[in-house]
Amino acid sequence: MTNAVTTLAIFAITIMALSFAGAQSVPGEDHTGGMAEDYAVARPGVELSFPRDHGAHPEFRTEWWYVTGWLSIAEGPRANEEIGFQVTFFRTRPRSDPANPSRFTPNQILLAHAALSDPAVGRLLHGEASAREGFGIAEASTDDADIVLRDWTFERRDDGTFTTNVETPDFSLTLAFDPTQGVFAQGKNGYSQKGPDTEDASIYYSLPHLGVSGTLGRDGVETRVTGKAWLDREWSSNFLTPGAVGWDWTGLNFDDGGALVAFRIRGANGETVWAGGSYRDPGGEITRFEPDHVSFETVRSWTSPHTDAVYPVEQVLTVDLPSGKASFPLKPMFEDQELDGRRSGMPVYWEGAVETTGGRGYLELTGYADDLEM
Repeated sequence: MTNAVTTLAIFAITIMALSFAGAQSVPGEDHTGGMAEDYAVARPGVELSFPRDHGAHPEFRTEWWYVTGWLSIAEGPRANEEIGFQVTFFRTRPRSDPANPSRFTPNQILLAHAALSDPAVGRLLHGEASAREGFGIAEASTDDADIVLRDWTFERRDDGTFTTNVETPDFSLTLAFDPTQGVFAQGKNGYSQKGPDTEDASIYYSLPHLGVSGTLGRDGVETRVTGKAWLDREWSSNFLTPGAVGWDWTGLNFDDGGALVAFRIRGANGETVWAGGSYRDPGGEITRFEPDHVSFETVRSWTSPHTDAVYPVEQVLTVDLPSGKASFPLKPMFEDQELDGRRSGMPVYWEGAVETTGGRGYLELTGYADDLEM
């Protein structure tokens, strides 16, 4: 497996990112918990700056622009029915020889993934695109969100609205995302620790409660849709602490305007090796979660008939808030929201629309089919 393909397999989650499996070690890389010196490292004390940080950070190894949400069909025979969607653009920097003068050297690779959760279909519809940066085929601006990957795009307009256009064999999405709230910095002002080592970390912020409008294309017919979405922006050179095999993550938009993100990093025996997240209440006050402030309890598991992986698709999330412990049931829109990306060198994971008390969001479960390597 070449370095470029290895990195793509590692990077295509999904976390992504999402993005995010089954890769070989890259020669010269430090797998003892730190990163070799030629990648930037996420450290405390970061100062987020916009619109710059909406753009790419090529000095880091991996990065994603990850949008999830619920859409309501606005017209036609299925008017008012709801479906889930996910659009993620990834950037990765594989190791390459800086002395190589070839324009074909894969200094940066872009990859994108889109998925649709439609209860009428009962399984995940998805598609992918990828290319090395350059030649007008794949570009990611470092000034603002402006990504082109063949005919897939993600950008931020001058009025602050984000837009995306993706087309897969089963569906297309042309959507606009209107921020209704300010940036929600995760961790300590954007520094989000992912393990006991301070270098097991990312720079991470969210934009919850995005107003969505646009069109969904299916079977040659375009239908207007509206909805609400969540944007995660994250970049890092070392996401997983040694011994970790995957994670459970959720982002929830509450009807009262509050927003919550929580995650746990899992070890080989299912134990939690690290956890974190944040809650922003309707008034804008933020509660940061320490590792012992977050727990995920399985209510119901589902065994994939496609891969035999067992996923905890229904869980109860419990977090410590200033008012005391609060529990949120996470109930899937339907069970079969597994993405099997093995044909295109991607991992297998579960990522789906979920409902909770007073809100909706997405749940991502990685490392259940195979150990995840990042």
